[in-house]
Amino acid sequence: MKKILLSCVTILMLSPLLMAQSKTKKNTKQASKVEAVDLNEIKWVSIDEVQQLMKKEPRKVYVDVYTQWCGWCKVMDKKTFTNKEVIKYINTHFYAVKLDAEQTDSIHFMGNSYGLEGRTNQFAISLLRGQMSYPTTVIMEENFQNPQVIPGYQEVNNMEQILKYLGGNIYKTTPWEEYTKSFKGSWQ
Repeated sequence: MKKILLSCVTILMLSPLLMAQSKTKKNTKQASKVEAVDLNEIKWVSIDEVQQLMKKEPRKVYVDVYTQWCGWCKVMDKKTFTNKEVIKYINTHFYAVKLDAEQTDSIHFMGNSYGLEGRTNQFAISLLRGQMSYPTTVIMEENFQNPQVIPGYQEVNNMEQILKYLGGNIYKTTPWEEYTKSFKGSWQ
């Protein structure tokens, strides 16, 4: 009887330790999965997050403006944003933001608050300069200035050209027309 009681007490005492160890292993596995996912997905952040990240490490900002009903937006999600070269380049050179143009929650950006105007969020209207088209890519410099608005679906080869031109600062020394004549893409 003493042996059974001693065994029960031992099990009860070890249970929290074993559960903590199991939880740690589970969290490590989950962290490994997150890291693996990060290598296979664009690291999308919110408008709030990008403003905080910019304070620590300034980068260019890539904004994908979309709507829930936009068919070409969904195609771009499935074909362009899953390409390993696109993922790698965006994650390395940009903070990436997915912006639902019809988001009902207010958006707070650079000291201003943006709500709905009709069906569209005022921030999207401002960002796209009133030219509402989906999907639209907007690329901003490290200080959120000089937004480059690029409307329409972008296939991988077009995306490579755009990302390298703006993300690589080639636009500072070479006009777009000249760049496109000599550009040789390598992403597939």
